[in-house]
Amino acid sequence: MEIQQTFYQPPKQDTVKRWRDEAPADFEFTLKAWQLITHEPSSPTYRRLKEFSPATCGQGLPPAQVRGLIGEAGSFRATDIVRRAWDTTLQMARLLTADKVIFQCPARFRPTSENMDRIRAFFSNIDREGVICIWEPRGKWQDEQIGQLCRELNLVHCVDPFKAESVTAGLRYYRLHGITSYHHNYTDDELRDLLRRRVKDTSTYHLFNNVSMYHDASGFKELLK
Repeated sequence: MEIQQTFYQPPKQDTVKRWRDEAPADFEFTLKAWQLITHEPSSPTYRRLKEFSPATCGQGLPPAQVRGLIGEAGSFRATDIVRRAWDTTLQMARLLTADKVIFQCPARFRPTSENMDRIRAFFSNIDREGVICIWEPRGKWQDEQIGQLCRELNLVHCVDPFKAESVTAGLRYYRLHGITSYHHNYTDDELRDLLRRRVKDTSTYHLFNNVSMYHDASGFKELLK
């Protein structure tokens, strides 16, 4: 199960602990990294950032100082607020005993030399022990650029399998956003096609991120049986 709330607004620690305690011991969580790492404050996703305080950023800062740091968030910048956002994300992952964290980038995060250097610096310097970092680039990234960074930084390439092929070997992480749009309902033929896309003897994760996600995921689960 992928937790997306961690992207918009980190839940309280007690809430995260309750999720873990109430789930079966063998239930696996994955989660999205907090948007302060990947998205700049101009992103419309920040509308769902209900609280921005010392508590959510950790390590206690005066509220006025925290508000002043928000402009330095996003795009994997080498800033204090991005580092703190990763610390918060990592803390949630460990509370959930989740070893996979997804970094979803906005389409406006383009493959410039500056952005590629930022990605290198971020993943080379964070504490990622015991965590598989899964990167979902969007926009005009070329396979060669994605593959180069994934090999250098030991990242897993996340894709929508109906729109792109993963350029990394091994683990597959698919996020399905709808073939035509977020409102797309997957047909039985499309779900069977998705099943055929699975790589033999390779762990594959499927997240349906469309309006009919529950219905489509249930239908795909039946096919897996």
